[in-house]
Amino acid sequence: MNRTVLYILLLFWFSEGYLKAEDGGRLWLRAETTATAQVTTNRKSPTITIAVEELKTQWKGAPVQLVLKRDKELLGLKKDGYIISGDKQKGVTVRSASDTGLLYGAYHLLRLQETQNGSDRLQITESPKYDLRLLNHWDNLNGTIERGYAGHSIWKWDELPEKISPRYKEYARANASIGINGTVLNNVNASPAILTSDYLQKVKVVADILRPYGIKVYLSVNFSSPQILGGLPGSDPLEPTVQQWWRDKAGEIYRLIPDFGGFLVKANSEGQPGPQDYGRTHADGANMLADALKPYGGIVMWRAFVYNPGNEDRARQAYMEFMPLDGKFRENVIVQVKNGPVDFQPREPFSPLFGGMEHTALMPELQVTQEYLGFSNHLVFLAPQWKEFFDSDTYCKGEGSTVTKTTDGTLFPHSLNAIAGVANIGQDINWCGHHFAQANWYAFGRLAWNHALTADEIAEEWLRMTFTQQDGFIIPMKQMMLDSWKTAVNYMMPLGLHHIFAWEHHYGPEPWCDIPGARPDWLPRYYHNADEKGIGFDRTIHGSGAVSQYHSPLREQLNDIETCPEDLLLWFHHVPWDYRMKNSRTLWDELCYRYDAGVQQVREFQKIWDRMESYIDKERFSHVQSRLKIQSRDAVWWKDACLLYFQTYSGKPIPYDIERPVHELDNLKKIKLDMKHHN
Repeated sequence: MNRTVLYILLLFWFSEGYLKAEDGGRLWLRAETTATAQVTTNRKSPTITIAVEELKTQWKGAPVQLVLKRDKELLGLKKDGYIISGDKQKGVTVRSASDTGLLYGAYHLLRLQETQNGSDRLQITESPKYDLRLLNHWDNLNGTIERGYAGHSIWKWDELPEKISPRYKEYARANASIGINGTVLNNVNASPAILTSDYLQKVKVVADILRPYGIKVYLSVNFSSPQILGGLPGSDPLEPTVQQWWRDKAGEIYRLIPDFGGFLVKANSEGQPGPQDYGRTHADGANMLADALKPYGGIVMWRAFVYNPGNEDRARQAYMEFMPLDGKFRENVIVQVKNGPVDFQPREPFSPLFGGMEHTALMPELQVTQEYLGFSNHLVFLAPQWKEFFDSDTYCKGEGSTVTKTTDGTLFPHSLNAIAGVANIGQDINWCGHHFAQANWYAFGRLAWNHALTADEIAEEWLRMTFTQQDGFIIPMKQMMLDSWKTAVNYMMPLGLHHIFAWEHHYGPEPWCDIPGARPDWLPRYYHNADEKGIGFDRTIHGSGAVSQYHSPLREQLNDIETCPEDLLLWFHHVPWDYRMKNSRTLWDELCYRYDAGVQQVREFQKIWDRMESYIDKERFSHVQSRLKIQSRDAVWWKDACLLYFQTYSGKPIPYDIERPVHELDNLKKIKLDMKHHN
């Protein structure tokens, strides 16, 4: 090989060839495994063995001691807490009162190393804000995933228990690295079959794999299981034979899986069976299951996502149904409440149940999968959305009574505190369908551990661990991530608009949707209420009265159109088209400018990403570039569909200094998506 050829090859290697092709399968766990660190421990267990191995192969610093002990300092922390002390160059000690605490401490050390964060001198004390930090899989037994956009389920039930996918262990490792300690394996629209003996044998195999990583398994259960599986005449929770069936089933489960976590239940919601079928309450149903699980330490997570057909404002219904039951649930029941009062919308106020139910443990439910935010086609970093929810002030005990304080044990010291996220994980090689959707899985775990972390901190951690340490990439991409949620809200449903998605899927816009015979609260018109006078849902004391479910002074703030936050204006008010916003624009003009701002921002995202090409591998660059093209086209689709449709009511021109619509409304109304292309 002559010198010229060698020079050309080296130039290629150092310019772009060194950026090794990546498929995203390693997530944020991309540390080189060539280290030979010295790691010692005073105890042995399967979990501690994992911690030792992770550090031995990846830690590039001084020797590490893992110390399992129960001294006074450690006993002041929660179960999974840990203390890291020492010097990266001289020696580090990780102490915890639990095996899993040592594992989390090991991952913390590696995170510091891989993000190049912190000084050499270490004095770190960590304790989780929520005791139970769960993913909820909406995975069906046939491998499909409800609202999943990354391929089929990773749980291959047809192959279990004989064949075990290597992905189960990779999944456990990824979750443990961010502090997740529980997983509900199946859809809340549960098949009774999951409780059959054959399926429980399969569940046992998964539980055995996840256990060393500190992860318990939970199951969603169908309330009619005693009738369907046990042949009983019904499933009345006050019927002794039904109670006995659940006690027997609990015993069977715990004989197979001694650390089984418990049940998640969706009952009397969207057609699912429940205790109300027998004239009983949600508390009756939850307590019956709780009694069956209590001897084994299991819990019941009972979802508050309920609404019935009728004239009542859907946003009011969960509060109306559950508030009378406050204090009537067993201690091992926790009521799982979606962050907003309707259904995981791009932006919602917090559910008034937070700060409302003081005598019942409540468990926030967040949606990691992007059901209402562009599926896996749109880059939308959700940490800013979740932070807005966490930091919202309920005023239940005066100013400063944030949602987090009502749920993490600060204000109401219940025996349980927990948080759940609806998983965005599937069989796609990059796990989440979009490389940046991985950031939402990561962010959920980090915030479940410590909700005081900022979206900025989480985004930077994830970028440094997932892509590169170079500031030329980190700085612009972090800002893009932090801006992405507000951008999506702008091009989809700004100013408090909500639920104007197309029929049968929640991807594109269809504010005109009108299905003969459909329930009103399944149709967009129910929510936007556009007419010649204005737009928005009147939830004031003169409308549905939903504002009355919040504590003062928030109640009065939301009720007054002048003091209601403009980002939620159309959630709480039916607003005239000519209403003057705080910037002096009319409502109609502001709506137009918000939609246009969303479109322009996504186009700016494309420019930013294209400038990143030299920093990362071609495969991931091309994937994200392609998805941003889709997102840009979709943003224009949303803008044109909504503005052209609402213009038929406002009768006003779209401001002439923003981009003109490129579609005809009649053509937009003809769009019917085959959602197979979006899954």
